[in-house]
Amino acid sequence: MAQDDSRDGKPRGKHQGPDRHSPYPVSRLAPAFDLVDVAKEIQKADEMLGAVVGNQLEVIVDQIHALQNQARTILERAQRDADLHRAECAFQRRVGQRYHLWERADGTLYFSMLSEDDWGVAAPHSFRGTYRLEADMSWTPADEIPGRDQKRGVVRKMLGAGSVVTGD
Repeated sequence: MAQDDSRDGKPRGKHQGPDRHSPYPVSRLAPAFDLVDVAKEIQKADEMLGAVVGNQLEVIVDQIHALQNQARTILERAQRDADLHRAECAFQRRVGQRYHLWERADGTLYFSMLSEDDWGVAAPHSFRGTYRLEADMSWTPADEIPGRDQKRGVVRKMLGAGSVVTGD
């Protein structure tokens, strides 16, 4: 199988040994390796990887937007809670109680125990809403209280009712 065309007597040129040990296909049935075909396969792989990576980056972009919206909501609530804590109040605030926020003509806010319904049409100032003071010193608008209580109930169930963690 080998050609002996060297001066030192060592074979040069073709592969020596059984065909099954050849580093190249030697069978007529084996696919031909064409450089153009290999380049096409590499291009297909690059396109597929680009699409997969692009989709993964889109997911991250969506997550970033969701986190930005969540951060914005948290900051807005914190500002609202700070404003409510600065509102005038002629009584001691107690956790779990509902308070009614009013605004005077000069723009100052104050809490009252009297709601808009208690005053009827003779309300002295503009009614701005009813809030409940929470244990973490945040304020929950009256329309959000049922949802917050429901979430709290789910958390208590998860932690186990009556455990030390829930404080029951």
